Amino acid sequence: MADRAFGVIGLGRMGGGVARRLLEAGFDVVVHDRDEAAVAAAVAAGATAAADPADVAARLRPPRVVWIMVPAGEPVDQVVDALGPALEAGDVVIDGGNSFYRDSLRRHDLLRARGIHFLDCGSSGGIEGAERGLCLMIGGDPEPFALAEPLFRAIARPGGYARVGPAGAGHYAKMVHNAIEYAFLEALGEGFELLRSAPYEYDLASLADLWQNGSVIRGWLLELAAAAFRRDPDLAGITGVVGGGDTGNWAIQEAWSRGVPLPGIALAYAMRLRSRQADTFAGKVVSALRWEFGRHATVPTSRG
Repeated sequence: MADRAFGVIGLGRMGGGVARRLLEAGFDVVVHDRDEAAVAAAVAAGATAAADPADVAARLRPPRVVWIMVPAGEPVDQVVDALGPALEAGDVVIDGGNSFYRDSLRRHDLLRARGIHFLDCGSSGGIEGAERGLCLMIGGDPEPFALAEPLFRAIARPGGYARVGPAGAGHYAKMVHNAIEYAFLEALGEGFELLRSAPYEYDLASLADLWQNGSVIRGWLLELAAAAFRRDPDLAGITGVVGGGDTGNWAIQEAWSRGVPLPGIALAYAMRLRSRQADTFAGKVVSALRWEFGRHATVPTSRG
């Protein structure tokens, strides 16, 4: 049995960083992932491998604290279901991924019926955060928060974790956080596109660096923009297709159900969806109608 140990299930870019930070903080860590290479890397850093989620729980002393970092939705339910038989009253399960807060409420209630605690933890900071300290927004009851606080303290930056409310509050806060991020990113993208098309030859990396020194838009995203422009000034090596999860969509639906307009964030999300389309039928209709009523020029396809 591991003493002073935490379980970590899911060793991707974020989960692997969490396991490493816990090891660096002096904790024993029991890990599981379907990717054998990820498990091997964690074991090489000092972790103990488990065969499956139930084995993670079996290797921990009660009250157990298990951190889950897997994709939102069914994967979280699968891990919770696999853990369930091996858990006891008083144990703590933490979902550190981007789950929908209503799913977190359901999981909280499901486990509470057996006396098992569930904390929903919104985790921000990206890969750098996983390596150097995350920002954690935690929802759940005070008792399991206190039990898991050594884990939060070890993986967060100083001042970078807090219990923000009862069950669901952590993932709700992260949902809104991500929605704000969508708008920030879209604003930066549009601004730099205008600069690139301006009648001046701007060095975008230098300008982004300049804005980091006292301007009102300084911040980490601007720092990352400067780094990206230094690597590839025209970003010629990538397309403009923007991926992402469901948190922006969840935030918009939640806002509209509560009568909150959210226009800037909704438009930023719409632009993400547009970026994934090479062409749209709606655009074809608008172009065709402009030609019909005013003989405005259209752009033919390669087949035209």
